[in-house]
Amino acid sequence: MTTILIADDEPPLVRALQNHLAHWPDLQVVATARNGLEAAQAIAQWQPDVAFLDIQMPGMTGLEVAQGIEGATRVVFVTAFDAYAVQAFEQEAIDYVLKPVTAERLQRTVERVRRSLAAPQEDGRLLSALQRLLPAAQATPPLKWVRASRGDTTVQVAVDDVLYFHADEKYTVVQTAQAELLIRTPICELLGQLDANQFWQVHRSTIVNMHHVEGTRRDELSRLFVRMRGQVRELPVSRAYVHLFKAM
Repeated sequence: MTTILIADDEPPLVRALQNHLAHWPDLQVVATARNGLEAAQAIAQWQPDVAFLDIQMPGMTGLEVAQGIEGATRVVFVTAFDAYAVQAFEQEAIDYVLKPVTAERLQRTVERVRRSLAAPQEDGRLLSALQRLLPAAQATPPLKWVRASRGDTTVQVAVDDVLYFHADEKYTVVQTAQAELLIRTPICELLGQLDANQFWQVHRSTIVNMHHVEGTRRDELSRLFVRMRGQVRELPVSRAYVHLFKAM
């Protein structure tokens, strides 16, 4: 049985998708969500095989939810993009359902999902492709400075000097070669403001500056870690992002 989660802030679309999926007895919808936060929580709780995520949702976008997935859940994006964008998605091998959902298109998506479940996980590659395709990703110039605090002091930090950003409870740690500082901007929000060619997300809680990456290491369990120049601490790489380092 293949388990499914559906996340969309429009209840009629959720019901329509449920009704369509009911035609395949081997597919079971185990949970639904009305916004990005509910979707992230439900995915962590249910660990579904596939998550149908609306791209535009309150709280967190479907892209942000997908970036935080650490398990083996595959992602199918539900989108209202026009045919041009859809063609680009297909060239990048991204699964999607164009609103309004049609049985014919969903049939092809189900076939893709089944092939994906039988193949190695490549969600990280799909997410990277989606980031390049989303118009919003190119709407503003990349962030150049952040205002970070250390104790009672607030300083301007050039993002080029940042080794990595790491989520730490209520704050995001800004690690430079000289100091550890804090900002309040969440990782998921920060990612969309940085230069995607320079800053790579390697874990749901970590973004690294590739200009400061010294190398990588695999441990005895074949887990991948990133080494930053001048740092003793190694940063774990989630399975969804391992493909980014294949050439290293």
